[in-house]
Amino acid sequence: MQNPIVRRIMKGFSASLSDLVEKVEPKTIHEVGCGEGYWVIDWNKQGIDARGSDFSDKVISLAKENAKSAGLPTEKFSTRSIYEINNDEDSAELVVCCEVLEHLEDPKSGLEALHRVANKYVIVSVPREPIWRALNLARGKYIGSLGNTPGHIQHWSSRGIIDFVGRYFEVVEVKKPLPWTMMLCRIKR
Repeated sequence: MQNPIVRRIMKGFSASLSDLVEKVEPKTIHEVGCGEGYWVIDWNKQGIDARGSDFSDKVISLAKENAKSAGLPTEKFSTRSIYEINNDEDSAELVVCCEVLEHLEDPKSGLEALHRVANKYVIVSVPREPIWRALNLARGKYIGSLGNTPGHIQHWSSRGIIDFVGRYFEVVEVKKPLPWTMMLCRIKR
């Protein structure tokens, strides 16, 4: 990442996520939608038993390559959609789900799945609208779709996502690193 603005934005996201993880001091983490495994690998290096899943075989292959390069077992990663996660294989003290809900046709079922596998806490983040689209337009991206990133089919303001997630979880803390809304949530039993 050479663009200093992008670096600064990503630094804000990383700092917010790290702060929320540190607050709950989890012994186990499962990242749903882990992508190439960056966070799972980092948390393992910190001594947290972390693993990840993603719906894409291609992305999980990259995560496994990255794990191998970092000296971690490739079994830390599995191909599974959010709708398929289950308590036996995917439960953890903290479940992290960043940048996933905006891609889901059925985000309600996605949140129900997170509730099923989280033992105590969940961290959720989504792009904050309409800021996300405005920033895309400002950088000349996705003009034809008014700044909407391909694959984003759900769009939430901060208030909208907090209210939606609050139906399933107790929202403990909200962070708003530009241009996201990130929430630390506790399981409602």
